[in-house]
Amino acid sequence: MKALYFERHGDLDVLKFGEVPKPAPGKGEVLIRVRACALNHLDVWVRRGWPGLKLKMPHWCGADVAGDIVKLGEKVTGWRIGQKVVVDPGVSTIDDEFTRRGQDSLSPGYQILGEHLRGGAAEFVKVPARNLVAMPARLDYPAAAAPLLVGLTAWRMLIHRAGLRAGESVLIVGAGGGVNTMAIQVAKLAGARVFVVAADGQKAARALELGADIVLDRSQVNWVKEIYRLTQKKGVDVVVDNVGRATILNSMQAAGRDGRIVIVGNTSGPLAEVDLRFIFAKQIRLIGSTMGTHRDFTEVTSLLWSGRLQPVIDRVMPLKAGVEAYAVMEQGDFFGKLVLTP
Repeated sequence: MKALYFERHGDLDVLKFGEVPKPAPGKGEVLIRVRACALNHLDVWVRRGWPGLKLKMPHWCGADVAGDIVKLGEKVTGWRIGQKVVVDPGVSTIDDEFTRRGQDSLSPGYQILGEHLRGGAAEFVKVPARNLVAMPARLDYPAAAAPLLVGLTAWRMLIHRAGLRAGESVLIVGAGGGVNTMAIQVAKLAGARVFVVAADGQKAARALELGADIVLDRSQVNWVKEIYRLTQKKGVDVVVDNVGRATILNSMQAAGRDGRIVIVGNTSGPLAEVDLRFIFAKQIRLIGSTMGTHRDFTEVTSLLWSGRLQPVIDRVMPLKAGVEAYAVMEQGDFFGKLVLTP
C-alpha cells in the first residue's frame, strides 16, 4: 500500500511517499480503508523525534482517520464490511487503575495512533474495534476526520481539566490551529465569554466567525494590556496556551486571580522560563492535559454529528502531496485543519 512515511527522524526531507507493508488486523481489530486523514502538530514532533521515543521503522503518522471497514479480525462483532467509521485515536493497551476509573489518557499504556502506533497517513490502517465510532452516511470523510483529535483534546482540557463553567472568561492564545478553532467552539458551547489572540486580521475575522466574542490582533495591539483593559484589570478565568515558550509569561500575566492556564502543546518550544511570583501571588494553576477518554470521544463525536460543533478545514490535499501539506503546517499559513486523502 502507499503511505507517507519516514525511516529516520528529521525535518521534512526525511518524508517519503511510497510502498509500505499493508497491515493485517489481529484479534479484536479491524482494517480500515482510509478515506481522509487530518494533520496535527503532533505529527511534526513525532517525525523530528525526542529522547526516549522508539518507533518501529518505517513509521507513518496520522491520528485523525475516517474511512470504511474492509476486514474484520477474529472475535470482532457489531461491525460490518463497508461501514463508514471514524477512529478514536487514543488506544488503551493495558487495563490499570486509570482505565478502570475512566481516565484512559493518564494510563502508561495509553498510546496514540500515528505517534506510538502506525497511523492513518496511508491507504489502510488497523485499529482496535473498540476504538470505532460509526459516522453518519450524509457526512463526507474530510469533515468527519478533521475535528477528531483536536475536538477530543479541546473538550477534555476545557470541560474536564480546567472545569470551565458558564459565565467564566476564556483567553485562547492563537486562532488558526486545529485545537484552538475547536476550543473557541467548546468554550462558547459551555457558556463562556471568549477572547482570542490572532496573528493577523484575516485570522481574527475567522475567529469571530467561529463565535469568539473579542479577538485581539497581536500585530496591532499589546494583547496583555488589552485583556487587562477589557476585564477591568481582573484578567481572565481560563487561558488556553498551546504556544509555549513564546507566550507562557504573557498568559500568566493575563490570567486573573485563581485563574487556570491549560496546556496541551508547545508549538514555539517546550522549555520556557516563568516568573513564579505570578503563580503564588495570583494563585494561578498550571494544568496539563493530553487527548481524552473514550467516553470524551463519544461525547465529542455526538456533538459533531449533531452540528453543535463544526469541523474547520483549511484545505484538502491528496496523500501524495503530504510533504507540501506539512510544509504549510510548519509555516503556520493555514486556519483550521489540513486533510489528506489517499
